[in-house]
Amino acid sequence: MTGWPSAWTDPAGGHLIPAGRRAAGRLAPPPSKSLTHRALNLALLAGQELIVEGPLEAEDTLLFRAALETLGWTCHPEAEPSAPPRHPEAEPAPAGAAEGSRRSPSPAAAAAPAWRLVPGPRPERAEIHCGNAGTMFRFLVAALAATPGTWRLDGVPRLRERPVGPLADALAALGAEIEWQGAPGHAPLVVHGRRLAGGRVRLDAGESSQYLSALLMAATTAAGPVEIDVPRLTSAPYVDLTLDLLARFEGRVEPTADGFRVEPGPLASPGRLRIEPDLSAACYPAAAAALTGGTVVLEGVDPASRQGDRAFLDLLAEMGAEVRWRGSGAAGEVEVRGAAPLRALDADLSSLPDQVTTLAALAPFARGTTRIRNVAHLRIKESDRLAAMARELARLGVPIEEHPDALVVPGVWADAPPPEPPSPIPVDSHDDHRVAMSLALTGLRRPGTLITRPEVVAKSYPGFWRDFAALLGE
Repeated sequence: MTGWPSAWTDPAGGHLIPAGRRAAGRLAPPPSKSLTHRALNLALLAGQELIVEGPLEAEDTLLFRAALETLGWTCHPEAEPSAPPRHPEAEPAPAGAAEGSRRSPSPAAAAAPAWRLVPGPRPERAEIHCGNAGTMFRFLVAALAATPGTWRLDGVPRLRERPVGPLADALAALGAEIEWQGAPGHAPLVVHGRRLAGGRVRLDAGESSQYLSALLMAATTAAGPVEIDVPRLTSAPYVDLTLDLLARFEGRVEPTADGFRVEPGPLASPGRLRIEPDLSAACYPAAAAALTGGTVVLEGVDPASRQGDRAFLDLLAEMGAEVRWRGSGAAGEVEVRGAAPLRALDADLSSLPDQVTTLAALAPFARGTTRIRNVAHLRIKESDRLAAMARELARLGVPIEEHPDALVVPGVWADAPPPEPPSPIPVDSHDDHRVAMSLALTGLRRPGTLITRPEVVAKSYPGFWRDFAALLGE
């Protein structure tokens, strides 16, 4: 992994986290994975050219771009005339400089030049590989159900375990035809695309908000109005992101007493669309500062961002960190200054699923007992994240309790970390980017933490290890 010091890499490729250092510096988080996915999906449904400024170039988003190319689109990289200036390579702070003056070159490996997406002749059938990109998979099931043709979707073994049944049932009620080639409700599957009918459908989005986002976008192309009853919804802020982008494409969606009403009509590309920084990714350097007593400034972060993970920075403040917002829009930034010891939380993270692992990683160092509740949907992510964090934190010595929809983590190291073990303790990333990045946080104060399969961060944050090392002064 580029940027991680060789002295901290074991012969098998694992990364040993240096404990006892203070995280400090300035960096620009990578672009939003969620917004990049939505931009590509809406371009597909609109069928019109779109320039995506500053998209995330990571494993998941490149898979989605490849899917568009399989469907007849071309992607031309081009310069970004409206992009903010890129920062120079990370440099250690000069002697006597204020803490937080180190700079990390985050955008270089995570953001691409603008992508000019141009539609072309669409094939009659195609096979699309989704890897383990659950967002892409669910969005395409709905988008291709509304696109004439025959489309086969599959991915890695873990993707075949991730459900799509509730979304498929709602699409079937609108006339979609989906053929299961393995376990019903899972990949591999074949979508026989056609124009969706209008009507009223029921969609249980208690497992994933992606079901609802996918249906809202696809329903804009239906033959008549679509009313969606939503008895359960988790991770609601991600639906807000979908609605915001739909409005940019002139999609017409209104809330109702039971859910949403979609008025069909041709989507209109806005021409250019800039992707804002990813607050899910920004939470890791912010948490590193909170945990180690350092100061990290995250650049280009809009205080008014609609991304749900902005709320995690408020949770860091509840734990005792100082969080200060400045500026607005692309000129905004947030400074996080750590405090010790942190305070434990009792938190319902149903709307912040990507930060469950982050909070669990901090919890052993927070005074009291941290309870993370209402997160059963974490079991169908890239890994079973509740089981993964319970297993790996226990391996490091944390007496964690795992429940069907919760984690309970005592602050066993709130006042002092454990002594360094005789040899490093390997902890498994479970092929999950968020597990790997979160356990790296734990290793900042738990000596001897060795992350195996660290390369999984490429799924959403290719420059993570470089940025992490830069914040530690390397």
